[in-house]
Amino acid sequence: MEEEEDGRRSSYPGPPTDPMVTALLTDMYQITMAYAYWKAGKHNDRAVFDLFHRKNPFGGEYTVFAGLEECIRFAANFRFKKDDISFLRTVLPPTCEEGFFSYLASVDCSDVEILAMPEGSVVFPRVPLIRVEGPLLVAQLLETTFLTLVNYASLVATNAARHRCVAGKDKMLLEFGLRRAQGPDGGISASKYCYIGGFDATSNVEAGRLFGIPVRGTHSHAFVSSFMGFDEIIKRSLPHAKGGKICEDFVHLTQLWLRRMQDKPSLRSYFHETNPSELAAFSSYALAFPTAFQALVDTYDVLRSGLPNFCAVALALHELGYKALGIRLDSGDLSYFSIETRKFFRLVEKEFGVAGFGKLVIVASNDINEATLDALNKQGHEVDAFGIGTHLVTCFSQPALGCVYKLVEINGHPRIKLSEDVNKVTIPCKKNCFRLYGREGVPLVDLMIGENEVQPQPGERILCHHPFVESKRAYVVPTRVEPLYKCYWAAKPVRREKLPSLEEVKKHCMEQISAMRSDHLRALNPTPFKVSVSGNLYDFIHHLWLSEAPVGELQ
Repeated sequence: MEEEEDGRRSSYPGPPTDPMVTALLTDMYQITMAYAYWKAGKHNDRAVFDLFHRKNPFGGEYTVFAGLEECIRFAANFRFKKDDISFLRTVLPPTCEEGFFSYLASVDCSDVEILAMPEGSVVFPRVPLIRVEGPLLVAQLLETTFLTLVNYASLVATNAARHRCVAGKDKMLLEFGLRRAQGPDGGISASKYCYIGGFDATSNVEAGRLFGIPVRGTHSHAFVSSFMGFDEIIKRSLPHAKGGKICEDFVHLTQLWLRRMQDKPSLRSYFHETNPSELAAFSSYALAFPTAFQALVDTYDVLRSGLPNFCAVALALHELGYKALGIRLDSGDLSYFSIETRKFFRLVEKEFGVAGFGKLVIVASNDINEATLDALNKQGHEVDAFGIGTHLVTCFSQPALGCVYKLVEINGHPRIKLSEDVNKVTIPCKKNCFRLYGREGVPLVDLMIGENEVQPQPGERILCHHPFVESKRAYVVPTRVEPLYKCYWAAKPVRREKLPSLEEVKKHCMEQISAMRSDHLRALNPTPFKVSVSGNLYDFIHHLWLSEAPVGELQ
């Protein structure tokens, strides 16, 4: 028996990335409901819950689904430890029966089935992202944790994808948000989900270690201002990149190159005297990283000091067989400074015959957001890469996504939540969902059908209904029908879909976004994507609605 159990455990995913994600990371009412279910003998009733969102974030018309892997890791490792149960005894009323705590010690997700859209999918309101089926008590206990794992992850992945759409495919995007994130767990999550949403690298070293995300970083203003002069640089020698010769005084070489630049009439109009301590700082950094020299050039004056000082060091490196990477701008008019910097780089290439110098990388940071990127595109700029932090990881323009987790079936009986706000009315029963594609290969509509309905087929004329508005309906003849759900957790491991790697999730996200029509993705007045139900499901929703809603009486 132990060997069988060990074999079963070996097929489980590892624990959640964050060790704080435990069975107790939940709301108190989940625990009180669990006791009430157990007390009523309902704890093993077969329940189906849908996790979905009601509205797309940031005024847009799409969302990127993220957080699924962490949900599956949580479910796979879900159990109450002795210390957990001891604590629950202290917070529940003393009238709670001891048998409940004994029962909790046996609770896990071995009888739970989890279907979901693939992580990184472009998703839309009302369509369930995750479907959880299992014993009522256990499925209920997953609610809060699943929501906290999906809500922020999907929000920040969507934010990253929106920044990627505005920046364009050819720009490098760097996530610089750790210092501004909502705590270390928020910082780690942001790095992971920004990468899924289309960012290329992160400044977060721990995220790089955990997830294999490329890490990037150079130096801060503090490094530049920490230098007072050239005499602070003790070790000045630098070997030639190809070996052999050694430059005994690299610092002197950078000063020579600065004077050569000052002697060129075409460059003299940009600067006269530069800040010597800044040149000392750049020289020292180049000595430390000759193959990866990139400088922050706005500590004193971008065009009259930082830029020529960088170029002097870059030219000295070139003389020794190295190639500098480029500069970072962290303040001021990024459009103007980037254009002037590119002109300066090209002049240096022309005056000194250094091939490729005009194409050195220009990175821009400084509280960049979607609006900044859009404005830069309209103004014109020469920025190759953007470092984005605060507005990205804090999701400054919208702090929460608002996913919900609703019961849609119990013991085979569909359930519906009614509300005077139609947006809060749930779509009952266990459902299957499909994405229907048109002639041009783009998605046209997401269609929900009852679990026992026949799957729609390509070439079939399908009547798609708005779930609640009778007049909103349309026929669709799809060229392709894509089932949206895969089984990621089940009692039998053979049924489980393998969790993809982070690179695979990111690739899927980029492919999904590329497949969407541009009018659904645009930031200003985007076209809503159609979410529909089959005719049978539409009729059933409204029949159940009428049967469950109380009838008023006028007097």
